[in-house]
Amino acid sequence: MKKTFLYAEYQVTIPFDQIDWQPINVDMKQYAGLKSKTWLSGVNTKTVGGFYEFDSVENAQKYIDGLLLPFAKQVNGNLSVKLFDGEITQEANIGMLSPFYPSE
Repeated sequence: MKKTFLYAEYQVTIPFDQIDWQPINVDMKQYAGLKSKTWLSGVNTKTVGGFYEFDSVENAQKYIDGLLLPFAKQVNGNLSVKLFDGEITQEANIGMLSPFYPSE
């Protein structure tokens, strides 16, 4: 299975504790291939974002188009997204005991 990581950040000032994340978490789980998500909140900037793991670039792109871009429009913010090929970095990450690459 292909490992794809996605980093996303909304360029908006939203206090993290003032958003009801529960319905967003429910919506996120509807997308095929989403394996994990870590919410991020910018230090002293109140930007919001996350780090995601997907099983393919195609499923990550569907998530970007179906959830991330509409949310950016909803909060009137700019969205920065980066996709990473997790297969290339597997050996180095296993050496660092990354939880995304359990050693076998």
